[in-house]
Amino acid sequence: MAKAKIHITLKQGVLDPQGKAVRHALDSLGFTGVTQVRIGKLIEIDLAGGDRAAQEAQVRDMCERLLANTVIEEYTFEIA
Repeated sequence: MAKAKIHITLKQGVLDPQGKAVRHALDSLGFTGVTQVRIGKLIEIDLAGGDRAAQEAQVRDMCERLLANTVIEEYTFEIA
């Protein structure tokens, strides 16, 4: 069995209000050296069977069709 770890983040240039709120909160707590925070998602999926190329194609298809909004988000993944 393989495990896919998918990292989804907003594309550069897309406003991240959640990241901005966290940066402001960190500043309020005295962490003044933080200049930017970007919030993302980590999704872990267990994959059964198939060869490496088929698993990569399947994960890419999952991301394109459901997991990531490719208009405003980008994704990377690794399979272990």
